[in-house]
Amino acid sequence: MKIILSVIILLLIVVAEAGAATRSVTFFSDGAVVDLTGVAARGVVEIPLPPGTREDTVRIRPERGTSIQRVDMLPLRRDTRGEKEFASLIEQRSRLEDRLGALATREEIFKSAAKSQSGKAPRKTKSNPDPMQSIRQGTDFAITQLEAVYAARRRTEQEIRRIDARIATARRAGAGEERVARVIVAPRNGRVTARFAIGKAGWTPCYDIRSNGGGSARVTLYGQVPGFFAGYQTRVSPTSLAGAAAERSSVLPAAGQRARLAEYRMATEEEYFGNGPLPSFAFTLKNATGVDLPAGEAAIYRTGEYWGAIRFAGISSGRSARLASKAVR
Repeated sequence: MKIILSVIILLLIVVAEAGAATRSVTFFSDGAVVDLTGVAARGVVEIPLPPGTREDTVRIRPERGTSIQRVDMLPLRRDTRGEKEFASLIEQRSRLEDRLGALATREEIFKSAAKSQSGKAPRKTKSNPDPMQSIRQGTDFAITQLEAVYAARRRTEQEIRRIDARIATARRAGAGEERVARVIVAPRNGRVTARFAIGKAGWTPCYDIRSNGGGSARVTLYGQVPGFFAGYQTRVSPTSLAGAAAERSSVLPAAGQRARLAEYRMATEEEYFGNGPLPSFAFTLKNATGVDLPAGEAAIYRTGEYWGAIRFAGISSGRSARLASKAVR
């Protein structure tokens, strides 16, 4: 999911540079559909297709006065800066591993020195009138050096963990096959409108479940969408991509918010709402709506009072589900 969204951001930037005029994205339960208009530069419009794009859904329509000469699906030019950064991270990690090796050697040296100093038999000589003090000084010096080695090793291991996290991010960002639709048009400044579907980038379900205390509850389904589409007209459809022919969509004020998709009245049974200091509740919800409800987070209310949020496992049509707080599970 993160890979898809990160590449979509690149898509938005590239299209903006190509002169995109109108841009919209519609989220469905199992994916998203992107619509955008591109203006040709020297007779060419390049439309990046992020990983997850279903190439069988790509449609490109010429605008008035424009004709499409040819469309080629090509691999997206690789970002050499990203490759250089990845190579640099690998080199940094190798140097840190070398440092750990050197620190391990220093640790052994000063461990041996500390052991040697503490095991010395004190011998008083003219040049060493206080042998115990010399032994203590030698031991203290070795221990101080060991402490410095341990601190350096801890910092190096922390840096390795940070480098490993950056390497993992770079690997994820480079995963998947990125494609570009290269559209040859006439005239040289022609315009086209592209539409394509992206799988696994749909809205995330969440709920408000409001019990009235009288044997029923109002269940409102919302769709939470990603916030990476600034400047795009954002829509949310309660259907799947396959059900988009009968699309009912609602326009969001801004990306990153949630859209109200549906509301149902459901019967409740065995309601329990405790009076203790911690939220304690349980009830059974019966789904007789004819619609399957997907799993998601749910906020629970009773007669207008918020009682907390739980993980809602979803309910198939004609089935029942017991919802409960952690205190009574």
